[in-house]
Formats: sequence, structure tokens, C-alpha cells
Amino acid sequence: MIDTHCHLTDPRLGNQLARVFDLAKQLNVTGFVTIGTGPDDSRACANLAGKLENVWCAVGVHPNYCDEVADDAVAQIEPLIGMTRVVAVGECGLDYHYDRAPKARQRQFFIDQLELAKKHKLPVVVHCREAVDDALAILRDFPSVACDFHCFTGTAQEANRLAVAGYMIGYTGAVTFKKNDELREACRATPLEQLLIETDAPYLTPEPMRKEKVNQPAYTAYVANVVAEVHGISVEKLDQITTANARRFFGMK
Repeated sequence: MIDTHCHLTDPRLGNQLARVFDLAKQLNVTGFVTIGTGPDDSRACANLAGKLENVWCAVGVHPNYCDEVADDAVAQIEPLIGMTRVVAVGECGLDYHYDRAPKARQRQFFIDQLELAKKHKLPVVVHCREAVDDALAILRDFPSVACDFHCFTGTAQEANRLAVAGYMIGYTGAVTFKKNDELREACRATPLEQLLIETDAPYLTPEPMRKEKVNQPAYTAYVANVVAEVHGISVEKLDQITTANARRFFGMK
């Protein structure tokens, strides 16, 4: 099983990586994609992935942080592409839920990173919150760029729009929350061949571990349990499908 989106460089995980990997192994989670959120974090992700055979990474500037970095932050990230096990650009995108960065700056950083991905023929990990219309409008200019809409929390209709556009959709522990029937309906609407599972650790701890403040990549297994149930298949089958999806999308070798 592969956790397609976690933040292993976050101190809450990075300070206990041996324990993180040991717990993950116990729950059959054996692959990890650690995600950069800015130039410095992306560099740390690339360095970590270069040292560990079961870790890959994405390098990018998170929309909520794009107002905290220099205007040339995307240019700073470009030299990291080509390093061992750097497999995607991101996470990048649009977040209209929080008012942490001007929308115009978010859009420009998103476009710049899509240009970077197009240039280097890499997929993109997209952070999109309450901004599906604008994200899809921007992406129309980048038909060759493969995208994973990670941590999807939208409606079944939005999931269908993303699926029809050909994008991957990632589900986190949010799909396990007891009151999230609408999100489970969206998950049910997502074709299996376009589905990814993830934790976004150390955030969004799933049920039944939700009381724990620090989410773990190991808990991908709990996300898988619910997603498999939603689709009416075994966890083993879901693991087989989503692992193949992750390897195909990220070009994992």
C-alpha cells in the first residue's frame, strides 16, 4: 500500500521517522510520497527521498504559503527536478477556504508550477479547496499535464467533473469521518482507475484513530478500509488497484 501524500519533513513525523516506518510496515503501508510546500521544504523532501528506497517526493509551493515566499520561488524549485525520486510538482493549486494569500497570486503560482511540470513532463499534485471552477479553467491550458486532486473534499458532482477531465482524485482520512456521507458519495462516484489513497499526515487523522493529534502514514490502511467498503470490494483488491494507480501516475520505478 502506498501513502500518496504525506509530509515526512514535518517535525511531528520527521523527528520520529524510524517509528513512522515501523508502524507503517505493521499495517502494510510500504511506500510514501512526501510533499513539498515551499522551496526549503521541497529541498528537504528531495534530500530525504534520495536516501530511502521506499520514499518518493513532489516539489512545489503550497497556495496557502505562496505569499510567504519570494517571487522566484518556483524558479528555486526547478533545480530539484531531476534529483533521485522526485516524481511530481506540488503541492500547488488554489485554496479559497482560507484567506492566507491573494487569489491572483495563488493563480499565478499555480500557472507557473503547471508550466514547470509541462516543461519537465511531470505530473502535478493539486491542492484545491473551494476552487474547482477556477482550477479547471486554468488546467484547460495544460491538457498534457496529469494531475492528482489530493485530499478531495468536494461533492459527487465535482468528483465526476474531475474524473471526466481525466484527473486522479486522492482521498484522505476525511472520507472516514462519521458525518461525511457526502464525501463517501463522491468517493463512490470516482472511478477505481482514477482513485488514490493518502493520509496528508500529520493532518486529518482517520477514524478510528481520530483522537490522535498526529496522523501517521500507516493510517492509510484505515482510509483504504472505508474506500474499499464504499466501492464494495475487498481491501486487498483496493490495495492492488490504488498501488498500480500510484505507480502509473507518479512513474514510480
